[in-house]
Amino acid sequence: MWEEFGKAFCLMLIMEGIMPFLYPDRWRKLVATLATISDRDLRVMGLVSMLIGLGVLLFLTN
Repeated sequence: MWEEFGKAFCLMLIMEGIMPFLYPDRWRKLVATLATISDRDLRVMGLVSMLIGLGVLLFLTN
């Protein structure tokens, strides 16, 4: 189990690093825009993202 968790973590780091590597200016603007969004809206976006990820994961593992 820990090996799969480690692989998933490494894949997450790769995915998170693509935008700042390829488009640093756009990424900087995105981060500045995110700083202006309310906490509630960020939480909703995070929840939706987690639910989509969970749904895709369940779809791919069945």
